[in-house]
Amino acid sequence: MPCGRRAQGFILIGMFMLIMLSGLILSEAATRWQTQVLREREQELIKVGLAYRDAIGRYYNQTPGVIKTFPPTLEALYNDERFPSPRRHLRKPYQDPITQREGWGIVEAPSGGIMGIYSLSDKVPFKSKGYRGELQHLNDKRYYGEWYFVYLPQPISGRNAL
Repeated sequence: MPCGRRAQGFILIGMFMLIMLSGLILSEAATRWQTQVLREREQELIKVGLAYRDAIGRYYNQTPGVIKTFPPTLEALYNDERFPSPRRHLRKPYQDPITQREGWGIVEAPSGGIMGIYSLSDKVPFKSKGYRGELQHLNDKRYYGEWYFVYLPQPISGRNAL
């Protein structure tokens, strides 16, 4: 009988170690999954932010007449009624991938209207360095609310009179 109890003790200890090992593996998997979700949301924020920036640029550049204007609201990007048949610069309103809610911070143009958007999240970005090209302004930002997606009109280059 003493051997039977000893064997039961080893089985109990083995089961306990198996449960502990399973817990460690599951916690590591959860951490990796959470990191992957954050990376995907960050990439989606960039994609959506650039879509809004480009839509604002199309609205601005397609303004009839000489004086260009920015959209007065984000809704004007989905339904631009300045033309005989309404134009759509964006297919639909997008929610903020980080906050998972509708609503964006608005960057107002000096002349009026909306020239850009930003996330309302105060979370720290997963990736804060290594952006290049048109995304280099995202480097060294402390939170997603500092990620601005703004359309800046290109100055018209003319000839200098001599």
